[in-house]
Amino acid sequence: MTAVRSMRSRVGAALLGAVLLAGCAHQPAAPPARERIEPPSTPPDTAAPPAESALPAGATPSVAMPREWQNHNGEDYDDLFDRLRAGFVFDEVQEPAIDDQLGWLERNPDYLERVFQRAQRYMYHVVTEVEARGMPLEFALLPVVESAYEPFAYSSGRAAGLWQFIPGTGVRFGLKRTWWYDGRRDVVESTRAALDYLQALHDQFDGDWLLAIAAYNVGEVTVQREVDRNRAAGRPVDFWHLKLPAETRAYVPKLLAMKRLMAEPERYGLEFAPIPNEPYFAVIDTDSQIDLKIAAQLAGTSYDEVVALNPGYNRWATDPDGPHRLLVPIDSADAFETALKTLPPADRMRYVTHTVARRETLPGIAKQYGTTVAVITKLNDLKGRKLSVGESLQIPENSGQLPDKVLLAAARVDQPSRDVGRRQRQIVHRVRAGETLSTIARRHGMAVATLARMNNLEPGDSVVKGQRLVIRASTRRYRGEGVVSGRRILYTVRRGDTVSSISRQFQVSITQLKSWNGLNNRHQIRAGQRLVMYVDANGSEG
Repeated sequence: MTAVRSMRSRVGAALLGAVLLAGCAHQPAAPPARERIEPPSTPPDTAAPPAESALPAGATPSVAMPREWQNHNGEDYDDLFDRLRAGFVFDEVQEPAIDDQLGWLERNPDYLERVFQRAQRYMYHVVTEVEARGMPLEFALLPVVESAYEPFAYSSGRAAGLWQFIPGTGVRFGLKRTWWYDGRRDVVESTRAALDYLQALHDQFDGDWLLAIAAYNVGEVTVQREVDRNRAAGRPVDFWHLKLPAETRAYVPKLLAMKRLMAEPERYGLEFAPIPNEPYFAVIDTDSQIDLKIAAQLAGTSYDEVVALNPGYNRWATDPDGPHRLLVPIDSADAFETALKTLPPADRMRYVTHTVARRETLPGIAKQYGTTVAVITKLNDLKGRKLSVGESLQIPENSGQLPDKVLLAAARVDQPSRDVGRRQRQIVHRVRAGETLSTIARRHGMAVATLARMNNLEPGDSVVKGQRLVIRASTRRYRGEGVVSGRRILYTVRRGDTVSSISRQFQVSITQLKSWNGLNNRHQIRAGQRLVMYVDANGSEG
């Protein structure tokens, strides 16, 4: 297990270190028609550092590649952290905003252990991809700032994955999204897309990496507008002189503070247990759809491990239309490939046979089995024909309950950014005679495609009287607690935590904490449970 140990005190439990800072939402480049994306809420397991108080001034750091690093061989290191440090190229900059972020890291020595424990699966791949492009290895720390290296992280700005892509930017950079699969969470594909995006931004801003990083956070249109404005006024056009949103003015210093800490951890009283400088996973072609539990059995590894390495899959199996590949632990790769060759495609999925009864419809059958009309139609070659009573249908069998984080990720749908202080709540609509998906969506002010996805349907599917549909409506009040305000955070309960201790830590009332999470005196919180809170910016951040 990766650990961050304090060198200042070795008495008792080890001090562990640092921080994930709030993730960002990337905006498409199209000018005024571009949708406005609100800054996302803090990703899971994080607390945000103090906001930058003033716009600093200073010289833009040089980011030219050192000649000695251009010949750098990543295989020369046993510890991935040493390899990472050898590829740092940003010059040291003395800016108060960086010092503020670094101070927050020093004061919160319990975060990086969890971050790098998760990162062990993915970081070698990220470092290798960044290095292969000749880019600064500081970018391997960007997923720390974005998502805490949590591929299931999802922000209120609709950003998802290690690199926190919003849907529009994901489409621009070739990230596929279907009912089965979300490329924004795919470790390999999202890393490729993020580095493509950063390289494009680097070129747009004449080789200035700091402007590229800022644009990755707030969008290139915003940064370009401020560059043009400063240039027209005869002012410097480096990052430190631009008038950018507060989130972005803090975002770049967050990455630079992380780099400073990782470059010299001993200077800040920290010691990092090494991460082996070797691949964690192998990418195996499957050639067809495969059930993730069957894949785990073939690989001789756990189902949870397969899910953690393949977070892009929304369901219990890979996408029937591809990508036809799986990431498996490197030690399991040979066994998995060998076993896969002996298992015909027909045996890689479990199916059940359903006999059509009177009045049954495809949408109803799809909902019953947790699949879609399109999947049943394709598998049974229905091509739009009506069902016959007594007809047998082959339906993919859901092989088991998915982990909660997969279910939450799969349930995400495109929604407008929420107003500050607003909270979303689900309601259920019972279909009336004569209603269609289109009329119901129009009545509730939402897109037909959104309503369909929320209910595992296709936009053209029919609905029947009495059918229940999930509708998401906004409300200013939640569980009787009045207007919800403050920054929304998710807290993972630790061993020994109580409702009282958590409420004191985050300076919220016990009544609020219980209300926000639907708790009463009979409910006991448990380690690993996620609690939602709305923390005032001036309150304790834990």
